[in-house]
Amino acid sequence: MKKIIKRRAIDQQTKFDESVHPLLQRIYSARGIQQQHELQYQLAQLHKPNFKGLQEAVSILADAVVAGAKIIIVGDFDADGATSSALAVLALRAMGLHNVDFLVPNRFEYGYGLTPEIVAVAAAQEPDVIITVDNGISSIEGVNAARELGIAVIVTDHHLPGSELPEADAIVNPNQPGCEFPSKNLAGVGVIFYVMNALRAELRQMGWFAESGITEPNMASFLDLVALGTVADVVPLDHNNRILVAQGLQRIRAGMARPGINALLDVAGKQAHKVVASDFGFALGPRLNAAGRLDDMSLGIQCLICESESLAREMAMQMDDLNKDRKAIETGMQQEAMSMLQKVLSADEDALPWGVCLFDETWHQGVIGILASRIKDKYHRPTIVFADVGDGQIKGSARSIHGFHIRDALDAIAARHPHILQKFGGHAMAAGMSLTRENFSAFARAFDDEVRRQLTQDDLSAVVLSDGELHAQDFNLSMAQQLRESGPWGQHFPEPVFDGEFFLIQQKLLGEKHLKMTLGVDPLGQQLVDAIAFNIDAKLWPNLQAKKVKVAYRLDVNEFRGNKTVQLMVDYMEAAL
Repeated sequence: MKKIIKRRAIDQQTKFDESVHPLLQRIYSARGIQQQHELQYQLAQLHKPNFKGLQEAVSILADAVVAGAKIIIVGDFDADGATSSALAVLALRAMGLHNVDFLVPNRFEYGYGLTPEIVAVAAAQEPDVIITVDNGISSIEGVNAARELGIAVIVTDHHLPGSELPEADAIVNPNQPGCEFPSKNLAGVGVIFYVMNALRAELRQMGWFAESGITEPNMASFLDLVALGTVADVVPLDHNNRILVAQGLQRIRAGMARPGINALLDVAGKQAHKVVASDFGFALGPRLNAAGRLDDMSLGIQCLICESESLAREMAMQMDDLNKDRKAIETGMQQEAMSMLQKVLSADEDALPWGVCLFDETWHQGVIGILASRIKDKYHRPTIVFADVGDGQIKGSARSIHGFHIRDALDAIAARHPHILQKFGGHAMAAGMSLTRENFSAFARAFDDEVRRQLTQDDLSAVVLSDGELHAQDFNLSMAQQLRESGPWGQHFPEPVFDGEFFLIQQKLLGEKHLKMTLGVDPLGQQLVDAIAFNIDAKLWPNLQAKKVKVAYRLDVNEFRGNKTVQLMVDYMEAAL
C-alpha cells in the first residue's frame, strides 16, 4: 500500500541548552516537549497520587495486611495484566502479607474481567478481599456477586468506564469520573504500583514495619515490571509514563531485574545491559502474551514472581515455544484473511469497507487481536476480527487508526443498535466485544457506517510521519547510539523516523521476505550505508529497474560478531522517479 511521507511540525517555542544535540532538539520539539525538564526522569518528578478512591483502597488493604487476611488478585490475561498481578503479589508479600495469591480468568472459559463465574472460582479459596488489576471497571455483575458473598472488592484499572460503575468497596482508575490524577495514560501496572506505594506509606505511618520487624520494601525494585507492562500495553508515553519506563530500564541495565524478566530477555536473544523500551513491545511482551493467548497466563505470572533463575528460564522457554506456535497460527489466519479481502478487491477495487470486519469459525480467539492489527496496518482502516467461542457467540478484537476512537465508536453503535452488541470495552486504539453469530452481518454494516460517518477518504491514506532528512555527517555510530538511548520511545513519543532519497547500490532478498540493501548517500557512492526492510512485498522487491529509492527509516546500530555498524531500519520504501 502506497503511503504518504509527511514531516512533523516543530514547536519553535521550546528552548534547550547546549547539552542537547541540535538533531535531538528538533526531534523532541516535534513530540511536544515544552520544557527541558520533561526530559528528566527522576522518580521525584512523578505525579502525586491524588487518585479518587485511593484512600479507601489503602485503608482496606492496610487493615487486611495487619489482620493477615486472605487476598486474591484477579488479573487480565495480557502482559499488562501479568505484570500487574505479579507486582501486587510481590509487593503485598514484601509488606508482610503471606496469605495472598492470584487468579487469572482463562479467556476461553471465563472471558474477560471479574465475571460472576471467576468470583465463584475465587470464593472456593475463601478470600476476604479481591483486588482486580488491569480490569474490573466494567465488571458490574462480578463485583455484585463477590460482595453478596461478603468479599470486599477493590477495583484497580485504567480502561475507560461505561455509563455505570461497579459498586466496589473502592475504585482506583485515573479515567473514572471525578478523578483528578493528571495522567490518564497509566497502564494497569502503573495504577497498582501507585496503590502499593500508597499502602507502604500507610503501613509505615501505622508503625507496622517497625513493630513487625519487617524490612520496608523498596518500591523501586518493582519498576522493571512497571516498565514492561507499560510499554507492552501500548499506552501513550507521556512524561509520567516515561519516568516509570526509564527507571525500569535503568534497573534492568544495571543488573537488578528479577529472574523472570532476565529469563525472557535471554530466550529472546536480548542482553539486559543493552535493553531499550522497544524490546518490551517486540520481544518480551509477545512471549508473555502468548501464554494468555494460547494457554494460561498463570505461566507468565509465575515466571515473573519466581525467585529461581533456572525455574524462571524453564518457564520463559515454555512461553517462547508458545510464541512460536502463536506465530504459526497467525500466519495461517493471515493468509486466509488476506484471501478474503483480495476477493473483494478483485471484484471491485472500491468495494473494501472503510471499517473492516472479518470472521471465520476456525480462527483462534487468542490470536484475533494480532490479526486485526496486521490487517489494519496493511489497509489502514479500523479493523475488527471475530472468532467463534461456542453457543452461537462470537468475540471480536478491534484495532483502530489515528482519528477514530474505537471504544467511542462501539458506544455509538450500541446506542443506535441496542440489540446487536452484548458487551464491549477498550481504548481509543483497541477494543473487544461480544455478540451473537447471527448478528455479525448487521454489526459489520453498522461498523462500516460508523467509520464512514466519522472519517473522510483522506483519513484512509496511510501516513508515515518523519523527522525530516539527515545530513551526510549524521550517518555515524555515535548519532545512532545517541538516538537509541534518548528515549524511552514508544506510543505517542515515537522513535525518530527520517526520510530521504538514496541511490540503490545493491539489493538482496533474505529469507524470501526481507530485503537487504546497500544505499548510497551521495551520487558517487563514496558514502555507503547498509539498510534492511522487513516483510517486503515480494511482488515489488527486489526491483532491478530501481536506481534510486525514497525511504522512511530509523537510524540504528547493527552488531555482528562484536563489530558495530550503522544500519537503516526501513519502515517504508518506494522506487524514486
